[in-house]
Amino acid sequence: MESRRVDAASATAPTPRWRAYLALTKPRVIELLLVTTVPVMFLAAGGFPPVSTMLLTLLGGTMAAAGANVINQVYDRDIDAVMVRTQQRPLVTGQVSVRAALRFGILLSVASVVLLATTVNLLSGLLAAAAIGFYVFIYTMLLKRRTAQNIVWGGAAGCFPVLIGWSAVTGSLAWAPVVLFGIVFLWTPPHYWPLALRFRADYRAARVPMLPAVADAGKVADQIIWYSVAMVAVSLLLTPVAGMTWFYTVVAAVLGAIFVAEAIALRSRVRAGAEPRAMRLFHGSISYLSLLFLAVAIDPFL
Repeated sequence: MESRRVDAASATAPTPRWRAYLALTKPRVIELLLVTTVPVMFLAAGGFPPVSTMLLTLLGGTMAAAGANVINQVYDRDIDAVMVRTQQRPLVTGQVSVRAALRFGILLSVASVVLLATTVNLLSGLLAAAAIGFYVFIYTMLLKRRTAQNIVWGGAAGCFPVLIGWSAVTGSLAWAPVVLFGIVFLWTPPHYWPLALRFRADYRAARVPMLPAVADAGKVADQIIWYSVAMVAVSLLLTPVAGMTWFYTVVAAVLGAIFVAEAIALRSRVRAGAEPRAMRLFHGSISYLSLLFLAVAIDPFL
C-alpha cells in the first residue's frame, strides 16, 4: 500500500523547473543539428579541427538553436494547446510563463551570436543570427500557418549549421558547404512529412496547412519520393565538389538507395490503402542523415 502511495505521488509530482526550460529548447532537434555541424568541421579542416574552435562552435550553435526553438514555442503556444502531440509542452501546461520563456529565448539567441562572433569569427556569428531570424520570422511567423510548402522553405533554417561549421574552421564559405546545405534542405521534407502524415489530424485541428494535412496521402507520398531522389543526387554531387573518396561515395549511394526504397514502399502502402507506417521512414531518415554525415567526418582521414 505504501509503495502505491509513493508511485502515485511521483506520478503527480511537478516537473522540475530546469526540465521545463530544457524541454522548451527541443533538445532532440538540437542533437540532430549538431550531427551535421561536427562532420562538416572535420571536412573543412581536412582532419581534426582545433578543439577550442569545435567546442565554441558547438556551444554557440546549441544556444542559437535553443533560443530559436524557445521563441518558436512562445509564438506557437496556441497551436501546441490544440495538438495532442504537443499538449504537454511547458507553455501549454503553464510550467513556464510566456514572459519568462520569451526572455529565455531572446537571451539564448543574442548570447549565441555574440559568443560565435567574438570567440570563433564574425561570419559564423552572422550566419547564426540569420538562422535564428529565418526560423523565427520566416518559418514560424510567416510560412507555417499560411502555406503547405511551409516546411520546405522554413526547413532552410535547419541547414545553417553546415554553413556555420564550415565558416568556423575556414572563416569563409565555399561550394562544398553549399552542397551540404542542399542535402539537408532536400532531406527536410521527406523527413518531416511522414511525421506530419502520422499526425495529420493534429495539424488539421490546429489549422496548420502542413502538406499531409491538406493534400491526398498519395500526393504526399509522391512528393516524398521526388525530394528523396533529388537529395540522393545532391549527396553524390559532393564527391566531385569536395574531392571525397570512394568511401563517402559508396556510403552515400547505399544509404540513398535504402532511403528511396523506403519512400517507394511508403507510396506503395498508401496506394494499396494499407497502413502507411510513416514513422518508419521518419526514424529511418534520422539514421540516414546521421550515417551520411558520419561518412563525411571519416572521409578526410582516408
